[in-house]
Amino acid sequence: MVQARRSSKKTRVTSLDIAHRAGVSQATVSRVLRGSPLVNADTRCRVEEAVRELNYKVDRHASSLRTQRAGTLALLLFEDPTADDSHINPFFLAMLGSITRACARHGHDLLVSFQQLSDDWHADYDDSMKADGLILLGYGDYLAYESTLAQLVAQGTHFVRWGHVWPDQPGVTIGCDNANGGRLAGRHLLQLGRRRIAFLGNASDGFPEFQARHRGCAQALAEAGLSLAAELQVNADSTEQAGYEAARALLAHGRSFDAVFAASDLIAIGAMRALQDAGLRVPADVAVVGFDGTPMARFCNPPLTTVVQDTTTAGELLVQALLAQVRGEDAVSLMLQPTLDVRASSIA
Repeated sequence: MVQARRSSKKTRVTSLDIAHRAGVSQATVSRVLRGSPLVNADTRCRVEEAVRELNYKVDRHASSLRTQRAGTLALLLFEDPTADDSHINPFFLAMLGSITRACARHGHDLLVSFQQLSDDWHADYDDSMKADGLILLGYGDYLAYESTLAQLVAQGTHFVRWGHVWPDQPGVTIGCDNANGGRLAGRHLLQLGRRRIAFLGNASDGFPEFQARHRGCAQALAEAGLSLAAELQVNADSTEQAGYEAARALLAHGRSFDAVFAASDLIAIGAMRALQDAGLRVPADVAVVGFDGTPMARFCNPPLTTVVQDTTTAGELLVQALLAQVRGEDAVSLMLQPTLDVRASSIA
């Protein structure tokens, strides 16, 4: 008698299996995997739980053939000057993690590259089916960058960027309320009794995020009948070395100041080193506040008070806005509110 042998080969889990487990239709499963906003939270949770329990993997090749989509998003990073060979601003490294997790939750792969392949990103990614859309992080001088964004809009490219948000700019932008962040920093320093506040960072039109942070701090001082003195503002790119050199230049001017508001954490870290090298105590002589909320801010000496940008929410919103465009839905620019994390660099 011949006994039938049980096959050791595992049966592939399908979206129909997920539908049965979650108690929904196969179409609903498909909508959840595409990240559609038409599914309510309870149903989405049931489907996502079934996906985890059954270890379901999306067949991206079959899906792309059906939809004529790549099932991949491209993240293009601007090359920043850094102390190491990464050329990636540490703030964007934190956001990269949240974007990667958001893509995974929505069933998409993520392709990461620098913004230097060519002058025609639409042809490089969209037309060639490498990616369904672009997420842009960083840009250098915005005045030079704006024409690139306008070109992407004209080409019909699906894209979203992280940056400063204001009316009538090309495309969709997710960003931080930089002016309010500047107000948080300014009011905090005023509450500590600081009156001569220096600003380190480029506050020109080409750097709208830094400019808005400067403006917000100036507004906080104006509320108290004070001003952010022009002679206490020194331009600096977002690097530790630039912050160090800017603080050295500020000290060389010989003008008194009792606080520094730096346009980024990197600038603040470099500035603290310069102040300490000059024999000044932080915060006893000079209080220091940064901006970004990067992980390294916790481990400075002293730990850095910083205006925190919510990179976790930012990553999710960037992916949601891009996928909405891919599905042919409307996407709008959004501005996130920052918070202030007070540490020993401003208050003993």
